[in-house]
Amino acid sequence: MNGMRDDYNHFIEQIKRKTGIDLSLYKEGQMKRRLTSLYEKKGYSNFKEYYQLLEKNQEELIEFLDRMTINVSEFYRNYKRWEILEKKILPEMLKHNKRPKVWSAACSTGEEPYTISMVISNFMPLNEIRVRATDIDSNVIARAKLATYQERSLQEVPAEVKQRYFKEQDGLFRVCEEIKRTVSFHKQNLLSDPFEPGHDLIVCRNVLIYFTEEAKEQLYHKFSNALKKGGILFVGSTEQIFQPAKYGLEVVDTFFYRKA
Repeated sequence: MNGMRDDYNHFIEQIKRKTGIDLSLYKEGQMKRRLTSLYEKKGYSNFKEYYQLLEKNQEELIEFLDRMTINVSEFYRNYKRWEILEKKILPEMLKHNKRPKVWSAACSTGEEPYTISMVISNFMPLNEIRVRATDIDSNVIARAKLATYQERSLQEVPAEVKQRYFKEQDGLFRVCEEIKRTVSFHKQNLLSDPFEPGHDLIVCRNVLIYFTEEAKEQLYHKFSNALKKGGILFVGSTEQIFQPAKYGLEVVDTFFYRKA
């Protein structure tokens, strides 16, 4: 039994060294069962053999990481909303500020902040774009920094963007270095940590649905306070704010709110 435990502990160390993801942060019994069934399905009989597979096969590694970090995010998710950001919100914003302060809150595995940079790159040089991305889970941040995704995450990406900003290798898509450099990732708990002030754009999508009504109210106040006057909050398509005025916000478009 001890041998199996050592096998698992060694596996955890190797994965952390290779990817920055720390499996020991998850409940051991649950995680071990999940991974054992994963490697058995692939015809392996222990963690050592499974790691050897992950070491030489990038596609298997990314599939494994997607399993671990329950990846539900996508690039350009709900494409029409990103179009509104590009055609209506950003041109107005950039008239007043050539270097907007941008935050992707609860950024999950990185698709959203990278999308923000890709959209902004239509208006300004990549070396001038700065997007701050935060999440509570250091494992999803490590996953985001790898910036390598399965094709299903790119379903809504326009063809020319896919060509310009992704490199395909063995059925996987890696975000190019120029876009990666525009995003900095940080750990943050939205409810308990303070927010930086003075943002022009805060994007927080498909996250607030997981909070209680009370927590949502607290967050809307915090987001509003973190925006500069005229700054924009962009929320997900299930997260309409019903009384925006209560938070000093006004509707600009569906799911876009301006600080009054």
